[in-house]
Amino acid sequence: MISKLIDRIEKTAAPIVVGLDPKLNFVPDNIKERCFEEKGENLEGAAEAFWQFNKEIIDNIYDLVPAVKPQIAMYEELGLPGLVTFKKTVDYCKEKGLLVIGDIKRGDIGSTSEAYAVGHLGSVKIGDKVFRGFDEDFATVNPYLGSDGVKPFISVCNTEDRGIFVLVKTSNPSSGEFQDRVIDGRALYELVGEQVEKWGLDSMDGSYSNVGAVVGATYPEQGKVLRDIMPHAYILVPGYGAQGGKGKDLVHFFNKDGLGAIVNSSRGIIAAWKSENYSQFNDGKVGEAARAAVIDMKKDIADALANR
Repeated sequence: MISKLIDRIEKTAAPIVVGLDPKLNFVPDNIKERCFEEKGENLEGAAEAFWQFNKEIIDNIYDLVPAVKPQIAMYEELGLPGLVTFKKTVDYCKEKGLLVIGDIKRGDIGSTSEAYAVGHLGSVKIGDKVFRGFDEDFATVNPYLGSDGVKPFISVCNTEDRGIFVLVKTSNPSSGEFQDRVIDGRALYELVGEQVEKWGLDSMDGSYSNVGAVVGATYPEQGKVLRDIMPHAYILVPGYGAQGGKGKDLVHFFNKDGLGAIVNSSRGIIAAWKSENYSQFNDGKVGEAARAAVIDMKKDIADALANR
């Protein structure tokens, strides 16, 4: 699967993934009012507003980027109607030719981990027919429970040609409370990175592995260290834009060939219509603002890589 992502990154010249993480205050009033009138001012109406919001963004960016990353928690907040919107979003993105990284951050052991992996990346046989659950192309995985929690995902990846991104050094301010802890003279995130590289050797797809890593843009020095530790792992880089990451912070996440990393922006793109930087779209032109923000992000990263 990672080879498919690389192919689309090269075709779009955009190592960018758009985080589809809707919140009601990101959705323009005209969309909310229309959906509430149709479905009611309730969970169903809010879920429909999320769907219409997502669809407008997807329709305006699908030709610019290789992938999207919906964060399932934003949908779970609305219960079952939200999960229906999550699934509709995944399916629609794939119809438009986008790869989908399910930001689910699952981590458990044994049959439970296997069930998570099958539900999001795999398939189940019921009677004589095979069905897929959420059907993402990639999923994010929490490695805290060790190999017992990660290997079931790798098994499904190998069977179904899918991929995962394992949390290694996350972008949030308090990540260092655990991830920077020194063990036998080395930071914990380094040890996790080494394990990701080892896991990945069991799921190679060309020069890179289907087992990637999540490393935050807000920690460029750690990213430089981890790039060396994980030569075969593609790095998913959150923290660009709204969390403070800039193109110049990202150069060490990439290899010399310009590959090896894909950068996520969520609020900076899907809520661009509310930003002063895109004031020409403040009247609710969600999709047009998102497209402009993607183009600017693409240029920022390309300039940084060209000048490193």
